[in-house]
Amino acid sequence: MSKILVTQSSMPSYEEYCEEIKELFDTKWLTNNGKKHNLLEEKLCDYLGVNNISLFCNGHMALYSALKFLNLKGEVITTPFTFASTTHAIVENGLTPVFCDINQEDYTIDANKIEDLITDKTCAIVAVHVYGNPCNVEKIEDIAKKHNLKVIYDAAHAFGVKYNGIPIANFGDISMFSFHATKVYNTIEGGALAYSNKEWYQNFGELKNFGIVDEEHVSNIGINAKMNEFQAAMGLCNLRHINEEIAKRKKVYEKYIELLKDAKGIKLNILKENVEKNYAYFPIIIEDEYGLTRDQLYEKLAENDIFTRKYFYPLVSDYDCYNKQYDSTLTPIAKDIANRVLTLPMYANLSLEDVEKICNIIKKQ
Repeated sequence: MSKILVTQSSMPSYEEYCEEIKELFDTKWLTNNGKKHNLLEEKLCDYLGVNNISLFCNGHMALYSALKFLNLKGEVITTPFTFASTTHAIVENGLTPVFCDINQEDYTIDANKIEDLITDKTCAIVAVHVYGNPCNVEKIEDIAKKHNLKVIYDAAHAFGVKYNGIPIANFGDISMFSFHATKVYNTIEGGALAYSNKEWYQNFGELKNFGIVDEEHVSNIGINAKMNEFQAAMGLCNLRHINEEIAKRKKVYEKYIELLKDAKGIKLNILKENVEKNYAYFPIIIEDEYGLTRDQLYEKLAENDIFTRKYFYPLVSDYDCYNKQYDSTLTPIAKDIANRVLTLPMYANLSLEDVEKICNIIKKQ
């Protein structure tokens, strides 16, 4: 059996990408709001159903910039069940993360537990649409209005997702998307912020370019987080094929569901009917009755050249870099899910035969 990796980057044909970048060798315009960059912003606004998009070199710098721009001070309520970037961006802005537990159903932040964590220092909520599952956006909006809090969504997993027919980036003050090579949609590396206030476009443009307004004026201490033209060109190519890619992912998802729905000790992450899905990940939870631990199954699959991921493990609140500042036992559901979760291989070109191989091994513990 050839190796089956946990993910595989979606790419256009070699010829299509070469055709897209050909003019760059004539114009020599490689970065700083080039033609490709500006066209991609325009097309992403249309596809994602939002009014404003600002592109960045990666999702982390996009999230960092959102928090920096809002000039927040104090505590931010967030989830420990996320990728390192979410919490790092909070801490890098001099803010204090306050970890809220997640719910058992879709592993997003438990909106019913947020208010208990609000203090006079709370300034914002940073919630994550985990595996493409939307957060309880209505409840979070109500809490934010009641307590005058900003809401930033980490939508790294949620490209193209809609909730009750509404594109996901229309909730909250700002949504961040990641266009990393492993995502449903990629620009090799890259990211974006989506928001409704059109006046912010210039602010983000300056912030990601050292705070430069023009040749003689620098408005603030900015960073360098621009997307270059080769990234944007990949994004333009991949956007042409995104609906086809998601349709392929759907077939893989449905095959996994068919083969694992009755598997003893395997809990599936069944996506909600009122969500237009992107099929970004396929997580399973290994319950006690399965017979093997999560780590044992991880090793068993690896022995068969099937490479999965403990995603997310460990919890951010257990990271060494935070020097035991946080107590992960205060978020017991997140702690338990992190110890049991395994994301299976999931990408558009994963064959259904390989899905069957994976599931057969899982069911023969």
